[in-house]
Amino acid sequence: MNILQNPILRGFNPDPNIVRVNNDYYIATSTFEWFGGVQIHHSTDLVNWRVIGQALNSVEQLDMRGVPDSCGVWAPQLSYSKGCFYLVYTNVKSFDGPYKDTPNYFVSTTDITGNWSQATYLNSSGFDPSIFHDDDGKSYLLNMLVDHRNNALFGGIVMQELCLKTNKLIGDVKPIFTGTELGCTEGPHILKRGAYYYLITAEGGTGYEHCISVARSKSVFGPYQVHPYNPVITAAHEPGNTLQKCGHGDFFQTQNGDWYTVFLTSRPLSERGRCITGRETGIEQIIWCDDGWPYAKQTNKAPRVHVPVEGLTLNPQLQTPTHIDFSKDTLTLDFQSLRIPMCKSWVYKNTQKSSLTLVGKESLSSFHQQSFIARRVQAHHTVSTTCVDFTPSSFQQMAGLVCYYNTAHYYYLHISGGDVGDETKSRYLNIISCDKYQTSTPVAPLLLKINKPVYLKADFNGAQLQFYYATEENCWIKFGPMLDGSILSDDYVQQSPQGYRPCFTGAFVGMACQDLSGQNKEAHFSFFNYDEPSGE
Repeated sequence: MNILQNPILRGFNPDPNIVRVNNDYYIATSTFEWFGGVQIHHSTDLVNWRVIGQALNSVEQLDMRGVPDSCGVWAPQLSYSKGCFYLVYTNVKSFDGPYKDTPNYFVSTTDITGNWSQATYLNSSGFDPSIFHDDDGKSYLLNMLVDHRNNALFGGIVMQELCLKTNKLIGDVKPIFTGTELGCTEGPHILKRGAYYYLITAEGGTGYEHCISVARSKSVFGPYQVHPYNPVITAAHEPGNTLQKCGHGDFFQTQNGDWYTVFLTSRPLSERGRCITGRETGIEQIIWCDDGWPYAKQTNKAPRVHVPVEGLTLNPQLQTPTHIDFSKDTLTLDFQSLRIPMCKSWVYKNTQKSSLTLVGKESLSSFHQQSFIARRVQAHHTVSTTCVDFTPSSFQQMAGLVCYYNTAHYYYLHISGGDVGDETKSRYLNIISCDKYQTSTPVAPLLLKINKPVYLKADFNGAQLQFYYATEENCWIKFGPMLDGSILSDDYVQQSPQGYRPCFTGAFVGMACQDLSGQNKEAHFSFFNYDEPSGE
């Protein structure tokens, strides 16, 4: 018997959907405004997981230029039928107000580690699409229905037949489920077991009331009867449970006949507190009782941190390195960009400088083109370091280390120049704090008297974030006050004075370069190192 530890996908990896093909398991998770779109994770034992790629790697498949924070790719769903993988996803274009622009697309491939097809547009009636392949050869597209009337938003689940030969929707759109009193019904998946179709949905919203609901019918179009002990998975009644916000899940069966669910979860810093690692992926066992309904193995419905898995041989995955020396290494799959793909016009391996070079683009507040690459914060204590060679000519040119949630919430330890036309070419070290769109400098700028590369460090320990710098390797000097790192969480962001904001990601840390003068000033980074001192 193997024991897995939740969450199995740490850091921002929400809305999991799982597929088993023979002895291989694949999980697809949401990426929102981060590019490439849709993380694909692989395992053979459910314990050890590795990212094998992002499915959407071109602007033709995923154009996110201008999408707001926490929009872009919502709730992708991966399915497999007759030797082909299908991936369906929403690219949310707008969120404010009662109207939501939610075009849905799908791509396909016969090799999940290879390239995916160009995107095929399906519909725009709602988000969280999924494809169900019935055993009679027919396939169906499901999605929640956006109802803009009276700001209702959640209009139930609808379904339409999808012809995979023509890649077109056919027949009428049919409403199949209005949801339960828990509300916010979304994330639909169908599985067929015996005589019944089981409809699995997320309900209760994405916060601490989140849950997995189940309904069933003998017809794929319904009517669907709700589980008598709904919801099946939730931590809403267990404020002390380590895993919170549990919901938006998918059921699957192992090759040994056991059943499990993967689901969205979060680990708050304190009881019902803020979650800097964002919305993660957990797993729990499901049992089927004589009444034909699925139940959580854990009788209180709240998922466990440690879950036994029987009959699968442990197969440790090769993990990506946490230290990248850019004189010889390339970026790993841990790193993503915002809204646009990485290309040589703004990020490239610079053999002359033995570095990764970023070409300065727009500000960290931009929805269009940032020169910023970052990786997920996956533990409650992380230490990230880099070294940057940067010679700005004005205060409009900046480069350094960023701890980031979204365009309105980040901390930026950076080097910048002085006044325009300053012939001394002075360089300054500074911190920009952005909180609810308001920027401030929590410490006086430090004049860097020596023109040489500068080492930068972020020690992010729970809610405490402390920056450091050094002009000689490992000779760290504390810079600035202790900062509140917990603002880099959806729990904090959703309290925006502008009203509810979409906030569905997690904290990232990475390297950035801005040139607000438009002169494309370059910054050269020699390495990036990410550590988890607590060994979570």
